[in-house]
Amino acid sequence: MKKRYSHLIKPLQIIIDLIIINGIAYLVYDKEYLNILFLTYISFFWLIISYFLRFYKMSRFNSGLRIITLLSRQFIVFILGYFAYFGIFREGIIVDNQFLILTSIISSISTIKFLWLLFLKKYRSLGNNYRTTVVVGFDDSSKNIIKLFKSKSNLGFKFLGFFSNKIYKNSEYLGGVEDIFTYVKENIVDEIYCSLSTLNKYQIKEINKFAIDKNIVLKLIPNSSELYSKNQSVEYYDDALMVLNVNKLPFEFAENFYKKRIFDVLFSLFICVFVLSWLWPILWFFVKLESKGPLLFKQGREGINGKEFICFKFRSMRVNKQSDKVHATKNDVRVTKIGAFLRKTSMDELPQFFNVLLGDMSVVGPRPHLESLSLEYQKDVDDYLKRHIVKPGITGLAQISGYRGEIKKTSDIKNRVRLDIFYIENWSFFLDLKIILQTVLNVFKGEEKAY
Repeated sequence: MKKRYSHLIKPLQIIIDLIIINGIAYLVYDKEYLNILFLTYISFFWLIISYFLRFYKMSRFNSGLRIITLLSRQFIVFILGYFAYFGIFREGIIVDNQFLILTSIISSISTIKFLWLLFLKKYRSLGNNYRTTVVVGFDDSSKNIIKLFKSKSNLGFKFLGFFSNKIYKNSEYLGGVEDIFTYVKENIVDEIYCSLSTLNKYQIKEINKFAIDKNIVLKLIPNSSELYSKNQSVEYYDDALMVLNVNKLPFEFAENFYKKRIFDVLFSLFICVFVLSWLWPILWFFVKLESKGPLLFKQGREGINGKEFICFKFRSMRVNKQSDKVHATKNDVRVTKIGAFLRKTSMDELPQFFNVLLGDMSVVGPRPHLESLSLEYQKDVDDYLKRHIVKPGITGLAQISGYRGEIKKTSDIKNRVRLDIFYIENWSFFLDLKIILQTVLNVFKGEEKAY
């Protein structure tokens, strides 16, 4: 079991900085203007700019120069926002002690920032807060990384050994490249470093999949002539050695998760209150008029991590025993007249906004499939299970790109999965908005596969 406490450093730094800002503003107090509104303003402004400027994004290899750069950017924007307050709320008023407040905040936070760096280096040099590492591939670049891990204990790395297909009489030699998988399963490994000059693409791909599954950080040791893809970033160790950092997926960042969840809840509440509240009784009347059975159709679908959930839809078919096994096809005799209209306009999906509120789905994401069909698709598409790392959606990139409805041939599901994975790897809030807007436009234009 890994016990990591590094994630507590960032929130602790934020809390200390906010205490400093508010404490100084309180001690150097101007009774008329330094009030709750002002303290709230500068606190939120500090948090907002620190998020966008990545003020608290630190690595074990940050140097003093890096900290100076972070401090300079942060304080320039903070000072502008500080004086903007008086332009917005106290226009034309000159408040005493502004210079003293700002210089005190800048000097205090700068001092604390450097003390954090010195404290962490000293703490790690004593054998605390370390990350266990292994290296796969043994060449000159790998040797330099290993030498760095051993010589600079204040970086907080514990080198366990290396893997290579060439056998070495060395106590740090752990076995061949394929032995990495067994070793990691039996030992606690935090980071894997792979040499690009000694491993082929297939080996890198297999280790990358394994690292994702085991929640292990993967870093690549490149050749100097290597061209890098956009999901990798260059990182310099000790201002000299270069490695490639395999960037996290967007949904691995907590702020993106909460941003998406808040939007999902607000958007779904809007649809439920202002659309479903009056549409529900109308559809109940027409659906019941044409066929017997409930208005709401409930069906088990695969959700995040492959866990089954109950998906809601307006019933568009006559009650039948094949609904959980066979997708609707063109001119399907099971579909009612009102059901055909619901499917054509995608109105049958509207109850899924309740699934979003329950936390089983998202507004945008890969569409959920039946478990029986999902097992079949896994045989045809290698990366199919990658769709399960996020919540399924009411609409998605594949759906607005024409891949919705019936799967007629293998290329249909492969293209759908390809677009789903692209969405997962390239998610942004604005991409979600674009997909939602395009979904609405497609409803009015009509879609050929909406049956």
